[in-house]
Amino acid sequence: MTMADSNFPIDNGASCIPISPEEEKRIVAELIKKSELNLKEGNLYFVISNRWFSKWQRYVGHSVGMLSTDQQSSDGQHADTGHSEIIHRPGPIDNSDIISNQSNCDGNDLDIRQTLEEEKDYVLVPQEVWERLLEWYKGGPALPRKLISQGVGHKQYSIEVYPLSLKVTDARDNSVSIVKLSKKATVSELYELVCKVKGVQQNEACIWDYFNLSKQSLLTASNQTLEDTNFTMGQDILLEISVRTDQSSQSGVHSMGNELALGSSESSSLTNMDDKCDVYRGERGGLAGLQNLGNTCFMNSAIQCLVHTPPLVEFFLQDYTDEINMDNPLGMRGELALAFGDLLRKLWSSGRTAIAPRAFKGKLARFAPQFSGYNQHDSQELLAFLLDGLHEDLNRVKQKPYIEMKDSDGRPDEEVAYECWKNHMARNDSLIVDECQGQYKSTLVCPECGKISITFDPFMYLSLPLPSTVTRTMTVTVFYCDGSGLPMPYTVTVLKNGCCRDLCQALGTACCLKSDEMLLLAEVYEHKIYRYLDIPLEPLNSIKDDEHIVAYRLKNVAKKTKLEILHRCLDNVKGGDRKIFGTPLVTYLVEDPHYGANIETYVHRMLAPLRKAHSSTKSHEGKENGFISAGSDEESSTSNSQSEPRDLTLGTREQEGTSCGESSFQLVLTNENCLSCEPIEKAYVIKPGAAIRVFLDWSDKEYELYDASYLRDLPEVHKTGFTVKKTRQEAISLFSCLEAFLTEEPLGPDDMWYCPRCKEHRQATKKLDLWKLPEILVFHLKRFSYSRYLKNKLDTFVNFPIHNLDLTKYVKTKDGQSYVYNLYAISNHYGGLGGGHYTAYAKLIDENKWYHFDDSHVSPVNEAEIKSSAAYVLFYQRVGSKGQMEGETSQVPSGSCRK
Repeated sequence: MTMADSNFPIDNGASCIPISPEEEKRIVAELIKKSELNLKEGNLYFVISNRWFSKWQRYVGHSVGMLSTDQQSSDGQHADTGHSEIIHRPGPIDNSDIISNQSNCDGNDLDIRQTLEEEKDYVLVPQEVWERLLEWYKGGPALPRKLISQGVGHKQYSIEVYPLSLKVTDARDNSVSIVKLSKKATVSELYELVCKVKGVQQNEACIWDYFNLSKQSLLTASNQTLEDTNFTMGQDILLEISVRTDQSSQSGVHSMGNELALGSSESSSLTNMDDKCDVYRGERGGLAGLQNLGNTCFMNSAIQCLVHTPPLVEFFLQDYTDEINMDNPLGMRGELALAFGDLLRKLWSSGRTAIAPRAFKGKLARFAPQFSGYNQHDSQELLAFLLDGLHEDLNRVKQKPYIEMKDSDGRPDEEVAYECWKNHMARNDSLIVDECQGQYKSTLVCPECGKISITFDPFMYLSLPLPSTVTRTMTVTVFYCDGSGLPMPYTVTVLKNGCCRDLCQALGTACCLKSDEMLLLAEVYEHKIYRYLDIPLEPLNSIKDDEHIVAYRLKNVAKKTKLEILHRCLDNVKGGDRKIFGTPLVTYLVEDPHYGANIETYVHRMLAPLRKAHSSTKSHEGKENGFISAGSDEESSTSNSQSEPRDLTLGTREQEGTSCGESSFQLVLTNENCLSCEPIEKAYVIKPGAAIRVFLDWSDKEYELYDASYLRDLPEVHKTGFTVKKTRQEAISLFSCLEAFLTEEPLGPDDMWYCPRCKEHRQATKKLDLWKLPEILVFHLKRFSYSRYLKNKLDTFVNFPIHNLDLTKYVKTKDGQSYVYNLYAISNHYGGLGGGHYTAYAKLIDENKWYHFDDSHVSPVNEAEIKSSAAYVLFYQRVGSKGQMEGETSQVPSGSCRK
């Protein structure tokens, strides 16, 4: 990297020495480290445009404790090119590209544009870093944001990039103003700010929750935080001027409102739960939509799927007071279950009136701060949290015993599985476990010592990879180093997160590798060996699709000196100079010492399959394109098949070049960089070393005898043509996704297993098997993939059964039960990453009809229309009577409450 000439800034501290990019980097890195050790609520951070910050990072040399997405991408690009690049010092800090054009709120800081993503559109730096950058570069404007704590119990710190924005309607003239303040601000602070903006006395002001432009509740000046009022971003509040003594009567009117009373008034949520079946039988229950509170379609989609799950509907429409666990330290004091139950009852009793899930979202933000704010989130991640949270809030186990897990130690699977499930039930016993949890078998095998570890673990859903995300096709050209066959490209399918050993095994099967043979993988770049892939556990993701990989087929003997043969020909363009072409040939030398004659013998041997047919009078039968094929009559005297090598030993007339009148090759010894040249004579003794590199200089004689086309035009590892890109992706089945999930695969480098026998972490192979399936089976289709440089969504159409999904053959336990399921709900995702839109399909069992739930809008849909490439999470219910994990007596079937 080359730095452009520039005047470094002068440090205003004790030193007057110009600050270099390296010094800026050091100072900022230290300030970031210091701030991370002093996290506390109220600390200031500043928002900086990633467009400017990535330029600064490149200028100082990257990696100062935070790295933007743009910078990561550029790192990869510049690293590949290898070119020196002039990096200029960035100009003044410029945040203009992230500031909202509507930043005209009253008495507040500047606003940034909605839906921006951290590390993609902006970065957050501590106050001390901002002050230094401002001192060095000037510019701005400043966009300060506070660090707040969220959550209950284990609090999480987060920077409130988007403070709560509220629209104030003045009842005197219906004018609208915007105020902005932290969600951690109190109602008293809201009164103070609104009265200051409107120029009124606080004792004359009444502020109403004006959600949907309707009076919901009168706010009383108190220390209650705005977070607890369930305000949503951009919602309305109403300012009325009145005498404060009137508030009591007004609040008395409000007490008849429809706001859910949760938290301190859980008891009210547990009353009047009798005769809930009457609600269920009400006017077309289950057809209410959910209002979008600002990018909450992911939440609405997940909720609609859960509130149309028959066992949950039956449970929450009845009196479940005794099931609430208020004391579970892993739960949420029952508040999440109560909030969900209240919301479910509203959705099943409100006809088609859309519900605003503000109270539920408020509870969600308290207990799962990762879902707070108004950015788009993942419906599957929310579903996972809700199922786990509901389980803990409804856990019948009050005191969880400590249980030490035992190793399988070769015991029968049935015994180990029963023991694991019994231990699980001793700590986890709830409606969610009864209905939604299954059990799978996990087998780990150490690649070094062969240690086998078998465990049986519970699951609440199955995350199925799409086959295209699990495997990749790779084309590798195999070269026969003993001269027994022509170079042959093979295309094999391997696991994406596999290793070079897996590729060698697949190639060995494809090319019928013998037990005494091995494959040596190498990457060819610019007609030379760029690298050898001779580490068995080297990840395959180090091989890119546009690279050229070869495999040299060798005898599996103790490795001797490696011989690399590179091909050169005359370059007519450059006035007779020689240039490298074709694919190098590689083998191992077994003779010692190494003479020039030995080298020539190996060259003859490896080029033998490329020999052209010499007799034009012979029949073309047994030839391909004019060249001798493996099974032709012309080779029958020395070999009956391509796999049998010809007689290519020293001393044969063909090797000595006398049968066809050819002279010895022109061989030139070179070094690792291919810069030196030293002609090789037959009696020449070559100094021993790990590798010998030789140029084979082709002349007209070689071109006449051998077909060099087999050495040219190596195929890429994976070639995706333009026409393929335009073709719609081939549909895959749910079964193929399940089989990919159950396929044995090596653990990733970041997910190593500690082998108790080796006493080290190993990249073990892992195999999953389904042992028992629950009544409610949830499939998550893994459409989103993330890597360091790339985020991607697959819109592949997955064909899934709506009726009679039979999984019996996949279940390993032999309990004689049938595992057949029917679909009843789908969470859909449309669009790309970081945005898009979620909807849901759900079936009303009583009506046997499907409906589309798109936030507030609910409409009927034909069953044939529910299959699409947007399907993301699938919900199935088992057909027939309920089969229990522990053989309990069958409970009342789902839906009996409605009969």
